[in-house]
Amino acid sequence: MNTISRPISVVALTAILIIWFQGAAAALPLMMDGNGRPTLAPMLKQVTPAVVNISTKSHVKMQQNPLFNDPFFRRFFNVPEMPQERERQALGSGVIVDADKGYILTNNHVIQNADEITVTLKDKRHFDAKVVGTDPDADLSVIQIKADDLVELVMSDSETLQVGDFVVAIGNPFGLEQTVTSGIVSALGRSGLGIEGYENFIQTDASINPGNSGGALVDLDGKLVGINTAIVGPSGGNVGIGFAIPSNMAQSIMSQLIEFGEVRRGQLGVMIQDVTPELVEALAIKHNSGAVIAQVIKGSAADKAGLKTGDVVTAINGRAVHSSAQLRNAVGMLRIGEKAELEIIRDGRSRTIEARIAEPRRVTAEAAGLSERLSGAVLGTIEENHPLAGQVEGVEVVSVERGSPAAQAGLRKGDIIISVNREPVKNVEDVRRAADKSQRGILLNIRRGNGALFIVIR
Repeated sequence: MNTISRPISVVALTAILIIWFQGAAAALPLMMDGNGRPTLAPMLKQVTPAVVNISTKSHVKMQQNPLFNDPFFRRFFNVPEMPQERERQALGSGVIVDADKGYILTNNHVIQNADEITVTLKDKRHFDAKVVGTDPDADLSVIQIKADDLVELVMSDSETLQVGDFVVAIGNPFGLEQTVTSGIVSALGRSGLGIEGYENFIQTDASINPGNSGGALVDLDGKLVGINTAIVGPSGGNVGIGFAIPSNMAQSIMSQLIEFGEVRRGQLGVMIQDVTPELVEALAIKHNSGAVIAQVIKGSAADKAGLKTGDVVTAINGRAVHSSAQLRNAVGMLRIGEKAELEIIRDGRSRTIEARIAEPRRVTAEAAGLSERLSGAVLGTIEENHPLAGQVEGVEVVSVERGSPAAQAGLRKGDIIISVNREPVKNVEDVRRAADKSQRGILLNIRRGNGALFIVIR
């Protein structure tokens, strides 16, 4: 039978839209303007005053040839005085989360190493801000201003988010203040991207661009569901793949930053990996997801609780665990002394084991004591919570002093040194021995995120 498609009449289309809006009203709090058209303007009018512009200034030491520091050389060759440092400016966004105390939540990379932080409100008022606390591993920071008549955002429970939910991103992309874009939640629980140490991102197609970092991702109720953090795209532009830190994760970290100025993460004391089809067969388990315990550190919280190599963790504190990254994030959000109730599979049987998160045990050393060329860095054993823990052997760069020889050479906090002068290293003593074997310089093989590189230090 032949069929002919006909245009839908205006009346029929209107009826369909009315039915659709009525059916969606429970889930989508659509607002109407004076002409009966859907709009987000009333919600945004309440929300946007809580999103601020953050501008920073920092002073970076300029690398120079040592000869330029020699007065005789400069006078003989008539070399003018060279600037010792240059000023660097950066822009980002932030979210007021406590109007009474002036607390603002933003990304750590927005204010990192800043000498001056200026916050600009929607009403154009400017305030100097101070840093309350930072967490580079999760890329979150809390800063504070002293101001009256502030507006704060209420945090939503990000655990209730679903793929397909509508969201709105608010920030200052490219310095364009109070820019609003909309989209949906494209995916949840994104990890393994190598962007941060702790990753549990909300992925969204709402446009996020440079300058949006630290801004708000809100739901249609105007509640904060995430802190916009990163994008994937050519040349830093938006292609519809943006990432935000979930509000629940941000709130947990924020409470510690306000209380301690840092996040005091404990350790369970295990090396873990994802469940693979090969492990499912080898361990004779029925679950095809979870985190397999590859090693239990002797004397650790896991050891004392009775966890064993080969156990498969399927849940922690009542929440399902689908990957090793998810378990690592969950443990990383627990404070020292808190309880971790782990549901595991051992020998094909389910059981529950309770462990108490313990203080991290770590061996560190000033790199200057290993080699003057590495001065300014602190090296140590790889932390259990590091994204590459259990995947590589080496020595972690625990910290790097700003402007130090190690920083100027390109070392960053979180780098894993896997070899020195082409010799594999497993501890700081290995670094010392390998560095001493060459007087001409040091060749470091570094793992950084999902990539690798060589660094030459002379």
